[in-house]
Amino acid sequence: MRQKRYFLTEQEIPAQWYNIQADMPNKPLPMRNPQTGEVLKQEELYPLFAKELVKQEYNQTDAWIDIPEKVREYYTYYRSTPLVRAYGLEEALGTPAHIYFKNESVSPVGSHKLNSALAQAYFCKEEGVTNVTTETGAGQWGTAMAYAAKLFGMESAVYQVKITFEQKPYRKNMMQIFGAQVTPSPSMSTRAGKDILTQFPNHNGSLGTAISEAVELARMTPNCKYTLGSTLNFVSLHQTVIGLEAEKQMEMAGEYPDYVIACFGGGSNFSGLAFPFMRHVFDGTHKDTVFLAAEPTSCPKLTKGIFTYDYGDEAGYTPLIPMYTLGHDFRPSNIHAGGLRYHGAGSVVSQLAKDGYMKGVDINQLESFEAAMTFANSEGIVPAPESAHAIATAIRVANECKKTGEKKVILFNLSGHGMIDMPSYQQYLSGSLQNAHISSDEVRKNVEAMGDLTKRK
Repeated sequence: MRQKRYFLTEQEIPAQWYNIQADMPNKPLPMRNPQTGEVLKQEELYPLFAKELVKQEYNQTDAWIDIPEKVREYYTYYRSTPLVRAYGLEEALGTPAHIYFKNESVSPVGSHKLNSALAQAYFCKEEGVTNVTTETGAGQWGTAMAYAAKLFGMESAVYQVKITFEQKPYRKNMMQIFGAQVTPSPSMSTRAGKDILTQFPNHNGSLGTAISEAVELARMTPNCKYTLGSTLNFVSLHQTVIGLEAEKQMEMAGEYPDYVIACFGGGSNFSGLAFPFMRHVFDGTHKDTVFLAAEPTSCPKLTKGIFTYDYGDEAGYTPLIPMYTLGHDFRPSNIHAGGLRYHGAGSVVSQLAKDGYMKGVDINQLESFEAAMTFANSEGIVPAPESAHAIATAIRVANECKKTGEKKVILFNLSGHGMIDMPSYQQYLSGSLQNAHISSDEVRKNVEAMGDLTKRK
């Protein structure tokens, strides 16, 4: 194994987040009220989210937003995360490409999710909130939010997608260590959960079901706010510390990426790495950089989804979001990349994909685990199943460079480690994992069956 790592000093860690909305040639369409179909006003979100987060969500004018000093102080405990030149992976592939990865797995909770969890916990605490609720797919976000809530002296309740609650018991335990109340979703503890289970008694859960339950609990609990791990603009904003650091670190390496790659569920880690580099496409200084979002073939909202207004959850509690979607009632296959089992993409990434600034790449489950094994054996890090999709995409590009002889520079985000995802690897090693696919016709029929949600009264 040969690696070269690049770090920043504490003073070089970003003091501001980058707000891509300010620079987008075409702004994302507005969210809409799920009851009236009218454009959603900021104040309509105040009962659900901290007010400062809502302001960030709607901010389309300020390209740079200050990181609160307390949040930045917590960032310095684990940031900067290393940028790594993956010589071992390059040699294993025999590629002329230069491969770099941003290693977000070194955070206290083992993933990039803490970057936004700390910010959301801070803004909730500043508003006097005592309780927070959230959802989690594979458990990375739930763990991050549980830890952040504990740091700021708040209670947390997490709805974890039922199938990953069963597949990944140690994720549940990590959340419980940080004091969170963890409930498998769908559950009988909320009206949304009861309705889903009444209709589908064997429902294995999705991020859509977990969001519904977390939103409902937040609405019912005094002095409580809902927090979200992906999809919304303010989450993408907080994650830009990843790409802003990577920019400086790539300068230290004397290179600039031709390809920027990250796995894609709702868009948080992709946005975090890609958005700071994408602004140089807008200003023309690096207009040829290719941005690839790696998603599973079983949940391909970017490659096969339809751009329309849809709910962010299954029960229809959230605002209507302009997104590439598979339909809010889409029931994804039980793949082990639980964080990627989400039906839609956020409004900003959806608009960027619609305008051609980024594109989706679908990866099947077996290819992702094969890539994870190659990476683990060449770089010594066992990646999270979600991150393995980004690795698989990077390997595809590197292998193409091997065919053409081009010395492209590839940068991908290692969004988390897989050290507590061993049941997933055990199934792969035993040969019991299978691929899952969904056709474009199935997606079209599912989305068309929803009708125009903006016209429902």
